[in-house]
Amino acid sequence: MNDVKLSTVALERDVIVRTAIRLLDEAGLEKLTLRRLAAELGVQAPALYWHFRNKQELLDAMAEAISAQEPLRPLAEGESWEEWLAEWCRSQRRVFKSHRDTARLTAGTHPGTATLRAAETILESLRRVGFTRTEAMWGLTALASFLGGFVLEEQADQERGVPDPSALEEALESLAPYPNLRAVMAETGGPQTDAAFEHGIALILSGMRARLADRRDVR
Repeated sequence: MNDVKLSTVALERDVIVRTAIRLLDEAGLEKLTLRRLAAELGVQAPALYWHFRNKQELLDAMAEAISAQEPLRPLAEGESWEEWLAEWCRSQRRVFKSHRDTARLTAGTHPGTATLRAAETILESLRRVGFTRTEAMWGLTALASFLGGFVLEEQADQERGVPDPSALEEALESLAPYPNLRAVMAETGGPQTDAAFEHGIALILSGMRARLADRRDVR
């Protein structure tokens, strides 16, 4: 036990989290184990429990550190709330895509301070332009769900590898019995593109805009 205590002296929580994120990028979420992390840090696995009660707590801290990479600023006076929200979605997509398996990691963790602070900032900013708390939360939930699902598919595609042009042609040929689906896949290049992401965000924001207009008309 004394050896474990001594090994934790130079071991800081943020060093553990940074190392865990690096291993996540190298090996993926499924292969990220406490034993592998401890070996990378040059300590015994029990030393990690001085900082984290279990692996779930470590994963929570990793998700928090990744989410905090691009802090959200409040909506400025006179700024378009739609463009502000769209830019937040883009920034979160960039953050998620900067590391491996982040969509799966985030979906399986508890929200931390950075995530809760961002949600509070969004709710308060949307209230200032006329949304109720509930409407703002529903809009935020729709955006976050779309964002997480979209990045999950993008990262799954990365894991499978980018098919060569001949494979893409074969995929289109396999859709011959479904002419509309085949045509739209040929036109768009697939569902996980920048254009598809922007279109999805625009659809959600247009629905939020319509809800806000209805509320103002009632008044």
